[in-house]
Amino acid sequence: MPSHTLDGDVYVTPLYLAGSTTIGDPAMQPLLDHGFMAQSDELANVYVSSPDQHVRLGFLPEGTDNTLWKIAAHSDPFGPPDWLATFDSNTPTELVTAFTSTLATNYSENPDAVLTGPRRQAEDGFRPLEDAGWRRGNRQLTTLFTTPDELAGLTHKGSALNPHAELRGDQDRWLLWGGHDGYSSRWYATFTTAVPVDLIAATTARLADPAPVLRYETEVPKRNRSAARIRPAAPPVPTPLDIRRAAAARARSHVGHHVRRAPAASATTGSPSAVPPTRLAHRRRAAAARS
Repeated sequence: MPSHTLDGDVYVTPLYLAGSTTIGDPAMQPLLDHGFMAQSDELANVYVSSPDQHVRLGFLPEGTDNTLWKIAAHSDPFGPPDWLATFDSNTPTELVTAFTSTLATNYSENPDAVLTGPRRQAEDGFRPLEDAGWRRGNRQLTTLFTTPDELAGLTHKGSALNPHAELRGDQDRWLLWGGHDGYSSRWYATFTTAVPVDLIAATTARLADPAPVLRYETEVPKRNRSAARIRPAAPPVPTPLDIRRAAAARARSHVGHHVRRAPAASATTGSPSAVPPTRLAHRRRAAAARS
């Protein structure tokens, strides 16, 4: 990390240290583009639902806990969810966007498919992390993945879990986390048993992507900055129109700097008068009085 204080937009890698943008639009837009509807309450929480009310998203900056995102599927719109995915307020927004983008595509192709739970093996959710060099471990029926720097990980429990305890958040089938330990620096995401594995795989693939992400420096958690790779974002390249406008502005400034107001011309000779107008009027009145 650079030793000096960075000012303005920066690029950050790896993603799991970048923190959240705290902006909901990028993650909600894929659903809105596929016909989902959005409503908000007086606290600025936003609720997005599919046309059939089977898939719902809550963006909850004023929620009752640290969970910023809740995404659920309901086979019965009036019943409890069949599955639930959560992302807390520190989670990089790109991970939520990866999840909702795949969810939107799957829903547009087959609305019922997003309700049916895993159609692929858990290994498909692991594979992006394994391909990226994350270390794998096993403890009884639990599979663990951690990054080489041990600042991000995934836990998958293979044992039987209570579905109601999962929905309450007391048990986790899938747990993703990243960042240094601390309230503002570490983030968590969870997926219950029935979350389609292709949605989880899209999320882990984005997590493993080494491409830097754009942040304002203050969005990067302080505890994560020493371990993250941060560089200033290059200023935007001016367009030809920007260049022409700048040249025109400089030309106007140059011309204005050299313009001088011409002295008043004499009424009789047309040449500049050396007598101020008020003094000239006084002479005319004096001549008229003598005559």
